[in-house]
Amino acid sequence: MTIMQIIFLITASVTLFAALMVVSTRKMMHAAMWLILVLFGVTITFALLETRFFAIVQLVIYIGAIAILIIFAVMLTRRSMNADVPQVNRNWWLVMVSSLALFVGLVTVMSVWEGFFVTARTAPPGGENLVQLGTALVDPNGFVLPFEVASLVLLAAMVGAIYVAAERKEK
Repeated sequence: MTIMQIIFLITASVTLFAALMVVSTRKMMHAAMWLILVLFGVTITFALLETRFFAIVQLVIYIGAIAILIIFAVMLTRRSMNADVPQVNRNWWLVMVSSLALFVGLVTVMSVWEGFFVTARTAPPGGENLVQLGTALVDPNGFVLPFEVASLVLLAAMVGAIYVAAERKEK
């Protein structure tokens, strides 16, 4: 086993453990800190794949901006969290089963796509070609489907943030 494989296995295990802690911890601030560790693990994975652009974007945008924004939001809305409100959904098992079913469904649907089993390409010797990256993101034979799915996930996150931030009207 090479040193790169060992680093990858350590990074993957720490990232998976931190991701589990994000969804299982009871305190929002702790979840935000575990999320930063998850995002840093993804940054290391991008660096191991020699995709410097994605590693820097992951570090600067996700860890440097979004995770810090989440921490500030938690700190600013702390007074709206009541101690008598349960923090864990009683139907967590239903969410877990439906998430697993969704994952299996997505893998089943995506497995018929010819690009599903393609291995990662290595970067050109002179570095990454960002023109090819930009073309691949919008090319129907490239990564347009994952790119659009990511935009839907961000839209859902934005709608969820608006819902959470909205004032509740008492009856």
